[in-house]
Order: sequence, then C-alpha cells, then structure tokens
Amino acid sequence: MIPSLAYGVFSRPGERPRVGAAAGDHIADLSTLPLEHAADFAEPSLNAFLARGRQAWDDTHAEIDDLLTRTRPTLIPAAQVSMHLPFEVADYVDFYSSEHHATNVGRIFRPDGEALSPNWRHLPIGYHGRAGTVVVSGTPIRRPHGQLGPGEFGPSQRLDIEAEVGFVVGTPAPEGRVATADFAEHVFGVVLVNDWSARDIQRWETVPLGPFLGKSFATSISPWVVPLAALEHLRVAPPPADPPLLPYLSGSEPWGLDLELTVRLNGTVISRPPFRHMYWTAAQQLAHLTVNGASLRTGDLFASGTVSGPEPDQLGCLLELTWNGEHPLTLDDGTQRAFLADGDEVVISAAELGEVSGRIVG
Repeated sequence: MIPSLAYGVFSRPGERPRVGAAAGDHIADLSTLPLEHAADFAEPSLNAFLARGRQAWDDTHAEIDDLLTRTRPTLIPAAQVSMHLPFEVADYVDFYSSEHHATNVGRIFRPDGEALSPNWRHLPIGYHGRAGTVVVSGTPIRRPHGQLGPGEFGPSQRLDIEAEVGFVVGTPAPEGRVATADFAEHVFGVVLVNDWSARDIQRWETVPLGPFLGKSFATSISPWVVPLAALEHLRVAPPPADPPLLPYLSGSEPWGLDLELTVRLNGTVISRPPFRHMYWTAAQQLAHLTVNGASLRTGDLFASGTVSGPEPDQLGCLLELTWNGEHPLTLDDGTQRAFLADGDEVVISAAELGEVSGRIVG
C-alpha cells in the first residue's frame, strides 16, 4: 500500500539506497531527474532535503509533479525494491494525546481513582524515546526481555502495539521555542507509527518515573513520508480545550487531521482508530516540546501517542481492546489473543499514509 504523494528511500538488489517519490504502484528515482536538489536525493536518507526548509519543499514538489505529468520519466515497479528507513532519526519523543486512550488506561490501572491525572488537560504529556531503535516497516520485532516483577526476569508476556501518527522535523530550531503558528515551517511530513510496548515490563518499571525498557526496544515507522502540505485538505479543529489553554498552546490554526487508521492482526481487522478525536494536536505538541528551550533538529520524530476513539472498535492498542487481557479478541482464524504471540503480524494502515507492519519473533 503506497500513499499517493510521498518520499521514501529505496534500493534494488546490488544498488545503493537513494530517495524516490511514490507514483502509484511505481517509484520515481529522484536522483536521476533534472531537479534543483537532485544531489540531495542521491543520499541514503531524506535529511539533506529536509534541512532545506519549507520553500524548497514546496518548490521541489511542484517540480516533481510537473516532471511526472509532462515528461513521464521511467518508473521503477515498487514490487522490485526494498524500502529503507526514510530519514536518520535525530531524537524521538512520544506523546499521550488521546483523551479516550488516557481515560481507558487510567480506568484499567486506577479503577478506584481519577482516570486522568490532574495535569493531563493542561499540557501534552510525553516521554523521550530511543532514536536508535526506530526501524522501518517490515523489520522483525524481537520479543523483549526484562524485569516483570520483584525478582522476576524473562520475556515479556504482555507484548502490545500502539497505533500512532508521527511527525518528521525538517527545519531545525537550535534554541527551541517553536510557536504553534510556526508548526508548518518546521515539520516536513507525516508517517505511521507502531510504538511496540511491553506492558508487564512497563508497569513494573514506571514507578515513579516514566516509560523506559518497556518502550525502548522497537518503534516501527512507515517507509513513506507524506508531506504535510499534501494533507491540508484533512485539517480539522481539535476537540474544545477545557480548561482554557495557556497562550503558548493556543492558536487559531486548526491542526487536527481527519485520518482513519486501520489495525490488522494476522489479517483480521481489530480496530479503526480515528485521528480527528485527538485532544492535543501536533502543533501543540511541538510548541510544548520546545517551550523550555529544547532544540529542534533535522530528523527529529515525535509521535501522537496511541490513537483511540470513543467506540469499542476504535481503540488503538490491545491493552484497551482486551481490557488488560480480561476479554481476549477472537481472530478470523478462530484463535484468540489478549496480547501478541510469537509469529503474529500487525499492520497499521491509513489511506493517505500507507502502512507500517511488523512480525513478532521470539
């Protein structure tokens, strides 16, 4: 599944990786086209092009569109290539921006307390992940080992998925403080994300601090980066904020996106999470990420957190879908799953973004 407009890094057997543009079921080798920045596309990542900024991105897109429609260059069948990680990940931050997801998790783990923490509606909560374990779609995911409880060590028995949307930074901000109004000047494009999670390791280690080994073993992203400009028609207003936001998180630009994700486990559709319900937008996440002066670098990746909607078939992780394993899912082949088994394959897709997949190995 290839999105209609996207950039990725590909290679054929015996060839070096370079940048291509999606063209239906084919790929245009951008390093061979008469483009102003063709040299950037001979590189094995998008980073050189990402660093050029919004004007270069827009101009290049117009150039590519003109060349593909006017000159009809030779295209490479997508079935003949291998896809690679599309950009070098500088830093990785994962947020927790779905009110439905956060409320469900609170109800599961704090049934007698408040579902949402007191700060949740005041700021986008997140954690810093591990850039070095971000992998491209199709990379096998090895089941992590870790501490599961007092004196207990072994492979995770509660391996989970998190269906997310990620945002790729192009233009850096060395001194941070990116306003919500400047979001589109810094973010190049969008990818799908599966932030694999070992729930048993995570629960034991996250007292009193946040996610660590339960999250850092692997994060999968789709091979195609869809430019932010290509998603303009999907922009919607986020849910109303209550209480009112501080000024640095406010803004007139509506940066919600009306995307629908589909989650398949071994071919069975188990959920269709809608992204439009996310309480915090990517523009607000970026503003919060940098408000303390934290620098922004080309290749930074930040993700939305689990995308969950209000309905039972719109939940973005097995923790919610099975209510922490109490109600296992029945797949089309008759097998049941509370959490992931070895050999399971998860595919998360969206019409505009392509797909991200991964198979669990022991």
